[in-house]
Amino acid sequence: MARHERITGKEIIINPAVPESNLQDFLAKLTGVSIINIDPKLLKHTAKEKEFKTIFESEEADMVICRTFEMLKKFKSLSATKQMGYFKKVLSNSDVDEIEKAALEGAEFVIVDAADWKIIPLENIIAKLHKSRTKIYTTAESVSEVNTMLSVLEMGVDGVIFSTGKIEEVNQVIRNLGQHDFRILPAKVVEVKDVGTGERVCVDTASMLSSGEGMLIGSRSNFMLLVHNESVGSSFTSPRPFRVNAGAVYCYTISPDGKTRYLSEIESGSEVLIVDRNGNARSVVVGRSKIETRPLRLIRAEINGESGTVILQNAETIRLVKKDGSLVSVTEIKPGDEVLGYSKPASGRHFGMEVDEYIVEK
Repeated sequence: MARHERITGKEIIINPAVPESNLQDFLAKLTGVSIINIDPKLLKHTAKEKEFKTIFESEEADMVICRTFEMLKKFKSLSATKQMGYFKKVLSNSDVDEIEKAALEGAEFVIVDAADWKIIPLENIIAKLHKSRTKIYTTAESVSEVNTMLSVLEMGVDGVIFSTGKIEEVNQVIRNLGQHDFRILPAKVVEVKDVGTGERVCVDTASMLSSGEGMLIGSRSNFMLLVHNESVGSSFTSPRPFRVNAGAVYCYTISPDGKTRYLSEIESGSEVLIVDRNGNARSVVVGRSKIETRPLRLIRAEINGESGTVILQNAETIRLVKKDGSLVSVTEIKPGDEVLGYSKPASGRHFGMEVDEYIVEK
């Protein structure tokens, strides 16, 4: 889809905010990152020298940062193997124009330092360069800021130079980027039964959801079915393409950091993963979560020998996705139907985090 054309291939570049005396220890613990913002001289003759590409204002760097057009032209003429980029602190529209000119001059990446006004300048730059081959990088100093920069104007920047001295923050950013693809498989329905009334959670997001998208919901952390959004509507209800009537309060879903969450925990401001029938996922913000008492229906299904259940509201507007992409209402589903779901070998969870332990869930 056009709106996600810059989503793939996001790069996290780490700027080690640690004293030089602690640098080697920091680098030894750094995983999941291939580019660091560091003087190549500090990396030479270390155990990590060959593991990282460097980005710096130096001819010795793999990715050379230039601050003038003269430097950009000079370095491009000296080397055909290095990437050349342009750094600019953005304070006005003329600075945005200068960045666009740098792209026209052959910069393979631009680094946008928008310290005061971040969102609006980046939106303008992304709009100007989104069809070019020039990558757009910006800077961030917190995990939440990294997440914001990667979603500006929905397409986001191509990469973020993240200044941090905390390995746990690096790992958090990597987890946020990594949990965005699921192997969606056909699940054969083996049982359908009404289970009385209970509380279910209706999740209203701050995003418009497309046909084929929904949330992975299940009674087990390793077995979930794809519950479709309410973009279809019915004879008695208008389409609500921002809503997923997700399931009973105890059910699991998967959050963007890879942890499971109970539906009862989701509230305004939470982030949830929206997954399509091909397994592509994106993070959206929850605007409202409604817990109400409704009649419920249990659906049990199997995927490659794994079995699991989900309890959903028993209503015509709640739908699952069939193997061919068509939708089937919870009120019409029957044993033998095949719907889409996600499954993997069982593992335990401790406060939502996956752990390797013996566990049986029924």
